[in-house]
Amino acid sequence: MHLKVIACEIAAREIYHCAAQSLNTVSIDLLTQGLHDNSDVMRQTLQGRLDGLDASKFDAVLLGYGLCNNGIVGLRAPAVEMVVPRAHDCITFLLGSKERYASEFDNRPGTYYFSSGWLEYPDRKGDKPELMHNSGLGGSYAKYRDYQKLVEQYGEDNAKYLMDFMSQWQEHYTHGALIDFDFVRHLGLDRRVQDICMEKGWEFLRLQGKLDLLQDWLDGRWDDEQFLRVPPGHVIEADYRGGIVKAVAPGVSANGADHERSA
Repeated sequence: MHLKVIACEIAAREIYHCAAQSLNTVSIDLLTQGLHDNSDVMRQTLQGRLDGLDASKFDAVLLGYGLCNNGIVGLRAPAVEMVVPRAHDCITFLLGSKERYASEFDNRPGTYYFSSGWLEYPDRKGDKPELMHNSGLGGSYAKYRDYQKLVEQYGEDNAKYLMDFMSQWQEHYTHGALIDFDFVRHLGLDRRVQDICMEKGWEFLRLQGKLDLLQDWLDGRWDDEQFLRVPPGHVIEADYRGGIVKAVAPGVSANGADHERSA
């Protein structure tokens, strides 16, 4: 098969590694990690890529995103089947399955995960859409992630308060885990994560990554337990019954069970 991949750059090294070993030929299109800052922008950007695709050139389109704060909800498949991993986010891709993701979360819920992509791509200074208005800061604050701009807009004291407020999410974490692979070990990522954990007072963990999910995705082994196959024209919806995502026929509401290809 000849497959089109549209995915987040966060998993770039892992996707390229698996693509090099795939049974299929793969054309890869990576989008900036910054799209995660605004799910509406993510959805619009992804739909634009899907709509602009010459579907006749491919046997299937592989969408390399998890549910990602509902950023893929509402996406309509092009005129060819679309295959989506059943995942809440890309950490599932790197741990190898949604089951392992759930197990790790249950064992250590206060864990922040790092990977090569999460460490490398923020430094690339790629496109950064405006933060979502529901980020907890409101629309006015969300535009100003840079401290100096906060100072210019609100003054020094208010800027310090806002920066402290935006950093409060870190207080809920107790561990920092590097998802490690042999083919990135030469990058010295463990030292970077250890330094971050020391600075924040977190315990450092190293988790061996697994590429089973990504390799099956690229090889065309699309088991229904791990992947959603979206027929042409169908729309992705969230599935709260355990499947994470589901496909809904055109013109049918998410509650139209008779028309769902599911979970």
